[in-house]
Amino acid sequence: MRIIGYNKGSPNDHLLNLKNVMQLTARNILKGTVKHIHLGTVNAEVTLEINPGVEITAMVTKTSAEKLELTQGKEAYAVIKAGHVMIGVD
Repeated sequence: MRIIGYNKGSPNDHLLNLKNVMQLTARNILKGTVKHIHLGTVNAEVTLEINPGVEITAMVTKTSAEKLELTQGKEAYAVIKAGHVMIGVD
């Protein structure tokens, strides 16, 4: 996994993954495939398919999406760190 700020193309670029680059306090790291990406002027809406029929969507900056080279079909990770989860009903 490429981390923003890491020099792409270094001799060890292919060895990077989330677990050997840094430790995170986030408990939920979901591996998926980019199913859809919509680039706006400032932000990008990125949808990952975690399993067939299971998707998660995140808003990231357009700059981050470009630096990570996010494209449809690319493997990516959703890293979730949330203090609150809200549920609502009608």
